[in-house]
Amino acid sequence: MKAIVSIKDVVNEMDVLSEEHSAFINRHTGELITLSIEELSAAEEDNGIDDYPEWQKEMIIKAKEVISSDDYLQLPSKFDIHEYHIMEDFCCSVMDDEIREGLLNKIMGRGAFRRFKDAINSHGLEEEWYSFRQEALEKIAIDWLERNELSYTKDKGLKGL
Repeated sequence: MKAIVSIKDVVNEMDVLSEEHSAFINRHTGELITLSIEELSAAEEDNGIDDYPEWQKEMIIKAKEVISSDDYLQLPSKFDIHEYHIMEDFCCSVMDDEIREGLLNKIMGRGAFRRFKDAINSHGLEEEWYSFRQEALEKIAIDWLERNELSYTKDKGLKGL
């Protein structure tokens, strides 16, 4: 039976990604795994892993499995998610014209993310922002899962059923 993946689990993996990490899902089991660039590089180079700590040896072995198998798909990366566009869409969704325009001005140029966070804090919009962002990430995850013909549920704990 095909795995049923939890949207919450996929979103959680996508949410913690950085430029140094990639997340993968096993299309048959629904297993999610996050690997560092270092672990993936070590697995690709196929040099001895004796110099790595025990916990990292396990991850490198897992990375070898991921890169050598068609069973794993890479989840959308930070580059695929376009956090700035989510932020911009949130700004445009604010009903108050003055606040909306102020937020849109804050997200222009260098330091946009910091200014945006400060602005939503000063307007008391943090809860709305995090809810909006969560919904946007869920939509990205659902679109990706459907494109890759993976079954999913919004209920946590049904993975692998």
